[in-house]
Amino acid sequence: MHGGIVAAMLDEVTGRVHMGGNPPRFMFTARLDVRYRKNVPIGRPLRIVGHAGKSKERTAIATGEIFGPDGDLLAEAEAMLVNVPDGIANQVDLEALGWKVYPD
Repeated sequence: MHGGIVAAMLDEVTGRVHMGGNPPRFMFTARLDVRYRKNVPIGRPLRIVGHAGKSKERTAIATGEIFGPDGDLLAEAEAMLVNVPDGIANQVDLEALGWKVYPD
């Protein structure tokens, strides 16, 4: 799979992990560091996992991994996230846009 697609998947999962609170926290990616470990196959099931890391008032850290069909780590990332300003986030129906966290 193209590395840009791999990065986009990791960006999505890291950007969503802090959304599980009440109220949800909607954030922009300020930095994304991706490490490509093995080729990511196309047309095979993948498991993509995100983890919430250190959280401050305006910023947070998150990590994500992509695992292959056999459980091998294929790619991983660390993201620094920044809060979307309240004035913007409050105007958007996030659930209608598909922004939902699916917990284990």
